[in-house]
Amino acid sequence: QVQLVESGGGLVQPGGSLRLSCAVSGIFFRIYTMDWYRQAPGKQRDLVASITRGGTTNYVDSVKGRFTISRDNANNTVYLQMNTLKPEDTAVYYCHAATGSGGYWGQGTQVTVNS
Repeated sequence: QVQLVESGGGLVQPGGSLRLSCAVSGIFFRIYTMDWYRQAPGKQRDLVASITRGGTTNYVDSVKGRFTISRDNANNTVYLQMNTLKPEDTAVYYCHAATGSGGYWGQGTQVTVNS
């Protein structure tokens, strides 16, 4: 059974930081690209960042220089370090394993940036 379990969301003031974690089980984690998506209320789910099995990273322009995606293949975990958070970063953040045919999704974790 494949499981992706996100944690680390919460309420933070503008300019603050959060680190999201996604613990993965049931797949050969180290060979797949892992992604973080987010979905704000009333909007579509959009890709935020991705990391390949070789460690190559990509980011949407709006988070470049503020967010960092990383992975720990020994512990089957992918992270998203989010710094200098803005109100427009408020969304549910989802972890995704790009295994093909739609891949696998976590349940999401809420991030709210509000003073």
